[in-house]
Amino acid sequence: DLERSLLECQNDKARLKAWVVQLEKSLHQYHSSNSAIELRASLGKIEGLKGKIGELEYALQNCKLRLELLERGNEQWQEQLHRP
Repeated sequence: DLERSLLECQNDKARLKAWVVQLEKSLHQYHSSNSAIELRASLGKIEGLKGKIGELEYALQNCKLRLELLERGNEQWQEQLHRP
């Protein structure tokens, strides 16, 4: 029965196509899930870096204020040194 064999092959082909479609969907969902996980991890790192940047900005501002105080102290010392 050539017709029956052909029909079975066509059915097998249709089942395989459906299976491939299902596998492609699963793969796409897996990649999407991984992308979401990676994005969350990246966002966490970004938030951590923002916190460190804030700390560094605070430290820099503190250093600038200390430098201003030292410069004023130095100016006052220079003035006292040059007074008769």
